[in-house]
Amino acid sequence: MKIFKWVLITLGVLALAGFLAFPYLQEQTKKASPEVTTNYTSSDLDINVTYSRPSKKGREIFGALVPYGETWRTGANEATIFETNKALTINEKKLPAGKYTLWTVPNQDSWDVVFNKSEYSWGISVFKGGKASRDEAKDEIVVTVPVQKVEQSIEQFTIAFEEGETLMLTLAWDRTKVAVPIVTK
Repeated sequence: MKIFKWVLITLGVLALAGFLAFPYLQEQTKKASPEVTTNYTSSDLDINVTYSRPSKKGREIFGALVPYGETWRTGANEATIFETNKALTINEKKLPAGKYTLWTVPNQDSWDVVFNKSEYSWGISVFKGGKASRDEAKDEIVVTVPVQKVEQSIEQFTIAFEEGETLMLTLAWDRTKVAVPIVTK
């Protein structure tokens, strides 16, 4: 009975220590990969993307740190959030107004960009062996876009909007960039 009591006390202390340490550890990871929100606003359209920006730090990124053919949380820390107040057409697929998590599946020549209906507390799951938390059954739309190679290496992962003939949601890191066409009408 004494051993059982000590096991329970030890487990309680460990659980309390983990509970108290988690916010500190979360804060430390955000220092290395700060969270930002990028916005696009035009007349009555408002699009926001909230994500964490990891840095290259001399590492090989795509095909190594971010493996080809596997779902990536598209940044660091929590899953990336994409929110629009109006319905959009993305690469000829309809995306209703709302809040989504944004995932990607990078490949050498193209990426699948995924808008998923669920929210996730963290971008990866210990229950999936450190793989992305994404539940494919909750995907609203998946679009495939070509990879563009860029001249200068981009140190910190960046999501931005570029206006031209078509609005583009761009994702760029290292020497890789993808542009996702968005039609707002």
